[in-house]
Amino acid sequence: MRTLLYGGTLVNEGTTRRASIIIEDGTIAAILPAGQHPDASFDETVDASGCFVLPGIIDDHVHFREPGLTEKADIDTESRAAAAGGVTSYFDMPNCVPQTTTLEALAEKEQLAAAKSHVNYAFFFGATNDNADLFPQLPADRIPGIKLFMGSSTGNMLVDRDASLRRIFKAVAPLPLMAHCEDTDIINRNMAEAKGAWGDDPPVTLHPMIRSEEACLASTRKAVELAKEYGTRLHVAHLSTAEELELFTVGCDSVATNNITAEACVGHLVFTMLDHERLGARIKVNPAIKSPVDQFMLRQALSDGRITTVATDHAPHLLSQKEGGCARAASGMPMVQFALVAMLELVDAGVLTMARLVELMAHNPARLFGVCQRGFLRPGYRADLVVVRPHSPWMVTADAVLSKCGWSPVEGHTYQWRVERTLCNGHTVYADGHVDSAYVGEPLLFNHDHDPHV
Repeated sequence: MRTLLYGGTLVNEGTTRRASIIIEDGTIAAILPAGQHPDASFDETVDASGCFVLPGIIDDHVHFREPGLTEKADIDTESRAAAAGGVTSYFDMPNCVPQTTTLEALAEKEQLAAAKSHVNYAFFFGATNDNADLFPQLPADRIPGIKLFMGSSTGNMLVDRDASLRRIFKAVAPLPLMAHCEDTDIINRNMAEAKGAWGDDPPVTLHPMIRSEEACLASTRKAVELAKEYGTRLHVAHLSTAEELELFTVGCDSVATNNITAEACVGHLVFTMLDHERLGARIKVNPAIKSPVDQFMLRQALSDGRITTVATDHAPHLLSQKEGGCARAASGMPMVQFALVAMLELVDAGVLTMARLVELMAHNPARLFGVCQRGFLRPGYRADLVVVRPHSPWMVTADAVLSKCGWSPVEGHTYQWRVERTLCNGHTVYADGHVDSAYVGEPLLFNHDHDPHV
């Protein structure tokens, strides 16, 4: 199969230029500068005139809920939503049922994805208080790393014993360790105080005070200290506070120069705690969305290097499970379909450049986790790419939401960018509003001994 994609503006490795891409059997065969016409015939031609062509987004943080929680979501539905959002690869989290904390559970998820995922896939292995002895047995070339919950969140995988934490930070190498950092003792204290004042289910507007800045900072500081002590490759998930940012190094080449990096999630970049008044528990997430000042500082850190990757923490729940306040409403929201267009709005607002967006959502996830042959538009790499069109307004309606849960916190919002086409391994998996439900993506492969400069 030979495909020619022409007429578009490529954004890749810090450059923006008109070019054509030749794809052969799922791999980028050549990139030709504008004006150079290939002397060959093609099975498919794609006219990307007026569009930008980006590497396919690698979402390093999703919860697709399968197995065990499929009333909320499953690999089929959520990978459809990913394809519609320009996401060609995802790393799924281990807090499903059964939890991905054994070799057997990991193999089961891989088998499910091999039959049902419409884009490329990989699965984090979950750390517990007593499974670090399994780390050397893991298939390191098939997993992005180990996920550690240092705060209690969805799925009850809390690891809070000091001896267990030290064992994990010491044993995880050469794999990266992604940590959810919130101090559970501080959260429990805050919840008890809130219940004393407001009853058994305090209003959701108090969620940022219960899962507070203090709780985030204390846990993230502890993770950073342990990583420095043991030389661990630590990636802190979903930073939510300005104070936590002070623990990370300014400098846009942090993947290459630091073992300790941080992720921001789209929800914390586009919403603030004030939006709870309008959206209620629909934007209730852990860690909580914080103040406008925290949002401003997170946005600043996108460009100064303290944030290394941007992900979604895509976490669907049924709307019935989002009813209530701080104690009763489930935490998590679906965003994988809308993350790229939301970030492109921030480009339009001058928060970051499009080249930096590509760095945060494609290049750096590939570098940080050692994803093989993906994350860049390069000859010899797999042809994962997304075509986006500017100045193409559309409103998010409930019937446009492809996640199984059937809702989104951005319903009613009008985006100015549109995902026009998503190619996964050279195959058009999404175009003209439709997902190719017959297509199945590929398992991601990893090289954890790679040079992050490459």
